[in-house]
Amino acid sequence: MEQIKISVRNLVEFVLRSGDIDNRRGKSGQKEAMQEGSRIHRKIQRRMGASYQPEVPLKIELQKEKYQLLIEGRADGIIIEETGVTIDEIKGVYMDVQALEAPIEVHLAQAKCYAYIFAKQQELEEIRVQMTYCNLDTEEIRRFQQSYSFEEIREWFEMVVGLYEKWANFQYEARIERNTSIEKLEFPYPYREGQKELAAGVYRTINREKNLFIQAPTGTGKTITTVFPAVKAVGEELADKIFYLTAKTITRTVAKETFDLLRKQGYLGRVITITAKEKLCMCEEMDCNPVHCPYAEGHYDRVNDAVFDLIQTERDITREVLIQQAEKFRVCPFELCLDTTLWVDDIICDYNYVFDPNVYLKRFFAEGVKGEYLFLIDEAHNLVERGREMYSAVLYKEDFLKVKKIMKEHSRKCVKALEKCNSHLLELKRQCDNYEILDNLGAFVFLLMQLGAALEEFFLKDISFPEKKEVQEFYLELRHFLNMYERVDENYVVYTEHEADGRFKVKLYCVDTAVNLQECLDKGRSTIFFSATLLPIQYYKKLLSTKEDNYAVYAKTVFSKEQRLLVIGTDVSSKYTRRNEREFTKIARYIYETAQGRKGNYMAFFPSYKMMGQVLEKFYALNLGEMDCVVQESGMREQEREEFLEAFRMERENTLVGFCVMGGIFSEGIDLKNEALIGAVIVGTGLPQISNEREILKNYYDKRYGEGFDYAFRYPGMNKVLQSAGRVIRTVEDKGVIVLLDERFLQREYLGMFPREWADYEKVTVENVQERVKKFWSN
Repeated sequence: MEQIKISVRNLVEFVLRSGDIDNRRGKSGQKEAMQEGSRIHRKIQRRMGASYQPEVPLKIELQKEKYQLLIEGRADGIIIEETGVTIDEIKGVYMDVQALEAPIEVHLAQAKCYAYIFAKQQELEEIRVQMTYCNLDTEEIRRFQQSYSFEEIREWFEMVVGLYEKWANFQYEARIERNTSIEKLEFPYPYREGQKELAAGVYRTINREKNLFIQAPTGTGKTITTVFPAVKAVGEELADKIFYLTAKTITRTVAKETFDLLRKQGYLGRVITITAKEKLCMCEEMDCNPVHCPYAEGHYDRVNDAVFDLIQTERDITREVLIQQAEKFRVCPFELCLDTTLWVDDIICDYNYVFDPNVYLKRFFAEGVKGEYLFLIDEAHNLVERGREMYSAVLYKEDFLKVKKIMKEHSRKCVKALEKCNSHLLELKRQCDNYEILDNLGAFVFLLMQLGAALEEFFLKDISFPEKKEVQEFYLELRHFLNMYERVDENYVVYTEHEADGRFKVKLYCVDTAVNLQECLDKGRSTIFFSATLLPIQYYKKLLSTKEDNYAVYAKTVFSKEQRLLVIGTDVSSKYTRRNEREFTKIARYIYETAQGRKGNYMAFFPSYKMMGQVLEKFYALNLGEMDCVVQESGMREQEREEFLEAFRMERENTLVGFCVMGGIFSEGIDLKNEALIGAVIVGTGLPQISNEREILKNYYDKRYGEGFDYAFRYPGMNKVLQSAGRVIRTVEDKGVIVLLDERFLQREYLGMFPREWADYEKVTVENVQERVKKFWSN
């Protein structure tokens, strides 16, 4: 029989919520801290006596007419004594627990659900419920206790389930409709070489509940080849929901187009694209409280009706659809979007919504209960650096002084706490010449916790002042720092540093992200990592997952050798020691000679803006106006990016050369097909710039694997090279030239990282490159 599952927490939070969205308080406005609470849970549970059973899984199956409703969760504690049974629900909060007059309704509701399930299973006539609130900074505890007869709690539980029933009915009907539509789906194109095997590999991985790394050269149709088998697996009940995760907006568009393609074939799944909050907000200024935003006032009283109406009428839930619905029901469009994710089949979103501890979708991942989710991770090479950003944390000494200045008029207690933290930072600053690696932060963490408690208490007072937002942002950074400190282990390096602009910082640097990422991956059933540049595959397998039994596959290229010319300049280098006028002139000549080989559009990629400017000057001197140029600038806005790309799509008389930066916005995710781009010149091996952080990475991986330079420089650099080269040939009809300018590419270490399809490279010099390019085009 069909089963509809929901967690106790999601059940009560969903059906019993009411009131406004209100950001005016600190984190106490969220009532509870999820991630941060686990440490306190363990601490409290350990202190309890022998009668206390911690983390007890509980579930109940309710037989409905067409399906079985499974409600499950984990009780923090069950106390079994001669005098009776007590269900204990622990909540870690950032508020003065003495200020609580009674338990918060949804928290108590969670405990009452567990109480009903346990009482029914054990045939108890009476059961007690205890709410244990613990302040995460001071560890002060406040308990509330109440007794219920079995009849009383049964009646209440049936009322809650009754409120949920229409949603469960919807899920049941929608699932049958979706699965029936999937049965008839066919792969939308004739399979290209290797595509069928790749799709079968994805399906097999999902079936076995494993993870798969796919190195998929451009043109393998990696989006459809992962989405199609994943959808098929969902149709066969191997999973329930697909998360398509991307790092950039452009790849989200490709994913959406892929689901649209399946919809044309009759697919009836519901697809939502999560748009960033600032892009969905309908107010001039994003200030989420009932005073500033009409959509925040009473939002929770209306949002369930808005969601139910939306899922009845829409299958393709876009930004426009959400804004329209939010206006109709007067609710916040972003919160509406997040709530709707619970009732759809496919979620297209940024990595953040699954991995970032501050942003992840608590509706799916907060409880630690494993879900039947599939994670399809596009451009997975980006997840290494993004993961480091998400799980690292930094505090600047200067910010403490700035906030102290603001708080002087408002809170003596906060000022005192800020002064103590600043004194400690001053001490650390004196001990640091350039950067300093620390064994631990000792007393500083305790001072930060005291500051957090003082700020939290302050936010409980309803005081408004112009810089309040600034103080709240500082507070959130402080909280993030303390939360990440909980995670610090051998995968972290803690260090202080004097930055170039004079600021002094202390950083928790998550060097190896695998443990933290795996914790998130474990909440799903199966993960498919894919990218056109996942080489060397062992490097990515080590940094993105801790599992030893992950699969890896190298998809065959669908392009023929005749479509591409790959040459390496043997008489040129981008090494720091060789960066001089003579070398810049030679690089400019290489670009000019390559573009003389045939009229068309070219891109030249450089390791830095500085070097690009130095070569551009020489190129202008050579070119004398016969070729057109467009140049990437730092911090380009969306419209400027579009104009830059539009230059490649226009009909033009002359050859066009675009000057770009490797690893920048034009070296990844852009699609210039056919004649829009016929060549790429890549200057240098893409090595990241030398910095203290790179040095830390290098030393860390030297100790760990003896491959420090590779992990910190060579592998990330080569990834940028491969990404830039991948701009050239996008379809089976395309032809193009790739010129690698650095003699280091001929070293064994670099050749070993070349994709298989680069085995036919040729060597050239600045004197014969034009001739070789002409020969390629004449063939």
